[in-house]
Amino acid sequence: MKLIFWCVSLCSLALFPACQNNSSSSADQQTSAAALPSDSVVQIAKDAYIFAYPLMMVEYTKRALTNVESVSPKGFAPINQLAHKRSFPDHTFTEVVKPNCDTYYSIAFFDLKAEPMVLQVPATNRFYLLPMLDAWTNVFASPGTRTTGTKAQTFLLAGPGWKGTIPANMQLLQAPTQLVWMIGRIQVNSKADGEKVVIPLQDQFAVVPLSAYGKPYQAPKGQMNPAYLKMVPGDVVGKLDIETYLNEAAQLMVDNPPAVADSQMLRRMASIGLEPGKPFSMAALDKVTKVKLKALPSLILKGIGTASNNGDPKQTVNGWKYITEKMAEFGTDYTLRAGVAFGGLGANSAKDAVYPGTESDSQGRPLHSDHAYTVHFEKKDLPPVHAFWSMTIYNERDFLAENPINRFAIGDRDRLKYNADGSLDIYIQKTSPGKDKEANWLPTPQSGLFKITMRLYWPKDEVLQRSWLPPVVTRVD
Repeated sequence: MKLIFWCVSLCSLALFPACQNNSSSSADQQTSAAALPSDSVVQIAKDAYIFAYPLMMVEYTKRALTNVESVSPKGFAPINQLAHKRSFPDHTFTEVVKPNCDTYYSIAFFDLKAEPMVLQVPATNRFYLLPMLDAWTNVFASPGTRTTGTKAQTFLLAGPGWKGTIPANMQLLQAPTQLVWMIGRIQVNSKADGEKVVIPLQDQFAVVPLSAYGKPYQAPKGQMNPAYLKMVPGDVVGKLDIETYLNEAAQLMVDNPPAVADSQMLRRMASIGLEPGKPFSMAALDKVTKVKLKALPSLILKGIGTASNNGDPKQTVNGWKYITEKMAEFGTDYTLRAGVAFGGLGANSAKDAVYPGTESDSQGRPLHSDHAYTVHFEKKDLPPVHAFWSMTIYNERDFLAENPINRFAIGDRDRLKYNADGSLDIYIQKTSPGKDKEANWLPTPQSGLFKITMRLYWPKDEVLQRSWLPPVVTRVD
């Protein structure tokens, strides 16, 4: 399995004006859709597909990652249960593209429809973050070192319709959707550090339903669906026909409604008969329009993939592509939201982490293992972070590559050798740069193209405001 890694009525007059006094039947809406110009119907359906893509990806990812009877060491767990990753990946790991070599994960999918969940977090002096993503991939809360500190804390995670009494000493996190995905990360400095410090820390995290808080509790056994065992969410979503896709999205919007700011999109979708909780049919449309609609998924995903891979030139600096605005707080930028869901589902808010990535050197040439490179940081231009930073090499398939010293990432937690003036050189090549430089050596694959991803955890304002620029990658041979 490879992954790229409010309970309110949708017809509330106050929140969803698109649904106000909606007395028309689904058949009436379909008739209205048939009366629209074919190109208008197709354009609205295309926009609806892009709008709903993150919602569909989160749903299918949930199905894949919760499809176990009990917590798995691979990071899978039944719904409303917590799973932990307790080791760093290496070159044999191909479950997730661009795997993280900096943190151990603590992951959970929550379904808040029945009742709130209680999350208990231990005290620690270790940097961690617990981003909470709604069903549309927006981070609506991110407990952790940056936001809530490092003391022991108890959070009450509730759906939007919950109005109960908050127990003493709990902090309420009100989710905008019933489905919530927590992708927690804890800083790990080495394998030994992970075993000695981080794994015991993970064991102190706890999740229980509110009704079971303070009582003996045994998490129920999860339910497995054989159809989900080898499911690759992106592949499955991409193969859904347009009618099935839009119908599933419409049903998901009942428990996971769009935001108030999406009312204009809801009105447009309603004009072709696509409404939350109602069946969508293309039966009343003419043959030409149906043919165009059926061709949409592959065309849309090809466009999203191209945009995701190429990036926005405005977001590229010195060959590094990265986003500091709207990340995981997308608002109505549905194209950006879909692109991130396609190329990096579950992204952090930029306030928590920024991920510059490059595939080219200072001359715009593709990075290739046949050549040697350096990245030079002046002392004043070392990555400005409150937590820590790293650089990781990936092969052309976005996986870690086997190398002579089993080093897949390097950063300020390592024993780097700084120059006399405080500057820093990172040596990027497949063979040793020499014993005196090996402390700063980041090995490339033995052959082929490769990519570099920089991770900046809890970046300072210079990063977020883009006044700090990542240095170029210089070919030196």
